[in-house]
Amino acid sequence: MKKDGLEKDIKNKKDGRIKGGKMKEEKLTPVEKARRERLKKLKPRVYEKVIKYSEKVKRGESIAIIQFQYDYRCNFRCVHCDVANFMKKKTDRYFTLEDVKRLSKEGDELGLANIVITGGEPLVFPDLEKLIEAIDPNKWYIVMDTNGWYLDKEKVRHLKSLGVDKIQLSLDSLNPEEHDAFRRKKGAWERAMRAIDACLEEDMYIIVATVVWKERAKSQEFLEFVKFLNNKGVGVFVTFAKPVGAWERNLDVVCGNEEWNYLKELEKKYNVFTHLTPGYGIDVGCIAMKRMISITKFGDVMPCPYIHVSIGNFFKESLKDIIERGLKIKWFAYGKKWPCLIANKDAPFIEKVMPKIWGKVGPVPWQEVFSEEDFIQ
Repeated sequence: MKKDGLEKDIKNKKDGRIKGGKMKEEKLTPVEKARRERLKKLKPRVYEKVIKYSEKVKRGESIAIIQFQYDYRCNFRCVHCDVANFMKKKTDRYFTLEDVKRLSKEGDELGLANIVITGGEPLVFPDLEKLIEAIDPNKWYIVMDTNGWYLDKEKVRHLKSLGVDKIQLSLDSLNPEEHDAFRRKKGAWERAMRAIDACLEEDMYIIVATVVWKERAKSQEFLEFVKFLNNKGVGVFVTFAKPVGAWERNLDVVCGNEEWNYLKELEKKYNVFTHLTPGYGIDVGCIAMKRMISITKFGDVMPCPYIHVSIGNFFKESLKDIIERGLKIKWFAYGKKWPCLIANKDAPFIEKVMPKIWGKVGPVPWQEVFSEEDFIQ
């Protein structure tokens, strides 16, 4: 359900590109110039890492956003929840604030700059302030996922003061009853709309993440949804339905090339994007491991939030070693620009790999999923 990074807004796609690790600032819109200058001023360490991304990709290094599932507490029980299976895991080992500090340090040393606090619902975490402090906002561009229930103007101001840079809010319909039913929470739509307005009024960068399944992708309802939010000045990040979590094995909801191509056309007209939309002027195809990793509460590092395979456990190995292993697996390596591996039924990954994952308490250890032939030599 996730939108990635600082540069995936449609204005940047049209007006700015990175070459040799530097942005052609003269082609940025005034809004993007201001955003870039603000980052340079407020978080110079983050800025310096971001402008080196292009060179890192040329060297075959990951520039992954860390999608950090710190805690699974949540006040919603959404229809499409993709982490419900993880909560069945039996272990006493989970992230402490000291572990978070080590994660921050190791990720920073690898030149990573973006982290998404998710769960669960971060605004119900009892130690959210300490969590943000442990991440160290000076080193990271911090995005926070939220369903918006507890997000008002006062909370927005507080999050900004803590070092949160961006809000990614979940909204799935302009119809209050439909959204509330999808999120299984009466009043969810009203609270989400309040949260959007609060962010806009408090100058907090916000995007809306919305789940799109096959039936919704080309609907008039979805088009009106995009137009409505664009008119408010809010970009829309599309999270395509995936056959995992509450939708495990449900291929009827999964889109194919037809729906993906339709979204590419929409991107030319509206501020709407997917995780395959090139960020920083860089197109790597499926972003798993290269542009995204997901870390569970229990330390498992996955290629993305929806490929429930543990490439390694952070409590047992360094982040560097885990990422390097992942980049050697042919599905996640640089080279072939796969379409989304898990949200496109026309991609071979679902047929060849997912049956080894379905039906198991995840994430499944990589040794049970990949064999020697899956690794590049």
